[in-house]
Amino acid sequence: MAAGSSSNYWEDLRKQARQLENELDLKLVSFSKLCTSYSHSSAREGRRDRYSSDTTPLLNGSSQDRMFETMAVEIEQLLGRLTGINDKMAEYTNSAGVPSLNAALMHTLQRHRDILQDYTHEFHKTKTNFLAVRERENLLGSVRKDIESYKSGSGVNNRRTELFLKEHEHLRNIAMATKENMTSQRGILKSIQSKMNTLANRFPAVNNLIQRINLRKRRDSLILGGVIGICTILLLLYAFH
Repeated sequence: MAAGSSSNYWEDLRKQARQLENELDLKLVSFSKLCTSYSHSSAREGRRDRYSSDTTPLLNGSSQDRMFETMAVEIEQLLGRLTGINDKMAEYTNSAGVPSLNAALMHTLQRHRDILQDYTHEFHKTKTNFLAVRERENLLGSVRKDIESYKSGSGVNNRRTELFLKEHEHLRNIAMATKENMTSQRGILKSIQSKMNTLANRFPAVNNLIQRINLRKRRDSLILGGVIGICTILLLLYAFH
C-alpha cells in the first residue's frame, strides 16, 4: 500500500469513527431522556393511583415501549458499526509497517476503543435501568388491580388498604435500593475481575486470590437473593392474608 493511499485509508477510518461516535452520543442522550421520562411518569402515576380508584394504565406507556425498543436497536447497530471500524483500524496498525508512526497510531486507536467502551457501558446501564422500572411498574399495576378487586368484592376498610399500600411502598423502596446496589456492585466487580484476570495471566500466583474473591461473591449473591426472596414471600402472604 502506497504511503499516500495508506494515510488516506487511515484518515477515512478515523472520519467514520468520529461520525459514528457523534451519532451515538446524540442517540444515547435521547435514550437516557426517554428512560428518565418513563421513570418520572411512572412515579406520578403511582402517586395518583394511591389516592384514587382509577386503574388506567400509564399514559403513552405502550408508545414509550415502542420508542425504547426502536432506539435500543438503532444504538446496538451503531455500536456494531463502530466496533467494525475499530477492528479495521487495529488491522491497519498491525500491518502499517511504519515503526516511527505505530506508537501514535496505537494511541489514537486506544482513544477510540475507550470511547466505544464508555458508550457501550452507558447504553447497557440505561437499558437495564429502564427494564427494571418497567418490570416494577408492571408488577405494581397487577398488585393495584388485585387490591381494587379485593376492595370492591369484600368492602375492606379504606384505612387498612392505605396502611397496606404504605407498607408495600416501603418494601418496594427497600427492594429497589437493594437491586440498584447489586447492579452497581456487579458492574464494579465485573470491571475488577476483568483487570484481575489480566493480571492473573501475567502472574499465576494471583489465581488463588481471584478464586477466593469469586467464592465470596457467589456467597454474597446467594445471601442477597435469599433475603429478597423472603421479603417477597412475606409481602405476598401479607397481601392475601
